[in-house]
Amino acid sequence: MSGLHLRAGRWSAHLLPGRGAAFERLDFAARPVLRPLDGADPNTTRAGAFWMAPWTNRLDGGAFGARHRFPINRPDEGNALHGLVRENPWAVMDAGPGHAVLTQSLSATPFDIAARLDITLAEDGVTLALSLRNDSPEPCPLGIGWHPWFHRPPGTTLAFAAETQLATDRRGLPIAAQPASTQDWLGQDRHFTGWTGTARFTTADHAITLSATGAWSHNLQLFAPRETPVLCLEPVSHPPNAINQPEFGPMHVVQSGQTLAGQIKIEAGPGE
Repeated sequence: MSGLHLRAGRWSAHLLPGRGAAFERLDFAARPVLRPLDGADPNTTRAGAFWMAPWTNRLDGGAFGARHRFPINRPDEGNALHGLVRENPWAVMDAGPGHAVLTQSLSATPFDIAARLDITLAEDGVTLALSLRNDSPEPCPLGIGWHPWFHRPPGTTLAFAAETQLATDRRGLPIAAQPASTQDWLGQDRHFTGWTGTARFTTADHAITLSATGAWSHNLQLFAPRETPVLCLEPVSHPPNAINQPEFGPMHVVQSGQTLAGQIKIEAGPGE
């Protein structure tokens, strides 16, 4: 599959600008860090990684507040999931051996946004930065996130800290805030607030550390399905359905001409 190839040190990446700038793969020392997409659809396959904006996670019934509604792409739940930018192509504004800048403009009432991706590979790790500028004349709630499908071989361990986890109903919508428990993570689909911004998982191949800053430094969505060998550690700017349930954590209201931004660095070391 054609796309954008980046390489620096022991890191290599293959992105698909025409398919939402999704990761086809991300490798360290010739071993997969993300589960390879292998040519599949990045929006329907548990592999690779995609970007989330102008909201993340679930919208109940596709409703963005009382006035706006978006197509339901999870009919089994009755939710609109993971925003709109992953469905559209990105323009490559700059690209070198280990660095790329991509942009996307999106107009879908109430959103009029300009998104920018900065992706840098270096010997000491991979840096991913996503920003969203509000180009509408009015303030607008916005959200951003990254949804990686990390490769999770048997024996993978995970460690991170947070203050609160959200209990959810059968549709994945928040119903209660609880003290966070990060021990029994396998098989879970949970949102954590008061995250410290750092998570680490270890496999036989790698010890991977994620360090998030900006709008991504306080909320983490964890998804670790038993039936698929993946681990989703998703830095996001707000909890599920935040526009409709702000009591569990609101979205950022971005003024006209201002920007919402998050960054994450991925570092790798020896595995177990």
